Amino acid sequence: MPARNGSAVWEGTLKEGKGTMKLGSGAYEGPYSFQSRFENASGTNPEELIGAAEAGCFSMALSSNLEKAGHPAKRISTTAQVKLEMVDGGPKITTIDLQVEASVPGLDDEAFQEQAEKTKKTCPVSVALSGTQINLTAKLV
Repeated sequence: MPARNGSAVWEGTLKEGKGTMKLGSGAYEGPYSFQSRFENASGTNPEELIGAAEAGCFSMALSSNLEKAGHPAKRISTTAQVKLEMVDGGPKITTIDLQVEASVPGLDDEAFQEQAEKTKKTCPVSVALSGTQINLTAKLV
């Protein structure tokens, strides 16, 4: 499998500087700043991109696991809220709250919960983020 790339350029001081982050595929390039990361200014931030990566990976992995279990999903919608908090005087990603809703014909809630929990433990991005607490709320719709 190919390696994937992302890049960032930062110019200036922490609070007054600015930068851009870019996906190697060219699908996204956007600005980020102290204000877009630690306040609510426009632009992106590393945590938002981590959230998108986690949500995307989880959705694909859950689809695969459900299909292998004989219950292909019609639709899976996942959001990931990444919490950045001050810990011991510095910013730290403390938790990621995953919320998934899925339409899976013929699957009961107990089996769905099992597949969702299995996916949380095995999706490649979740594994890469294993130092962070990942909470999951999964709902059949």
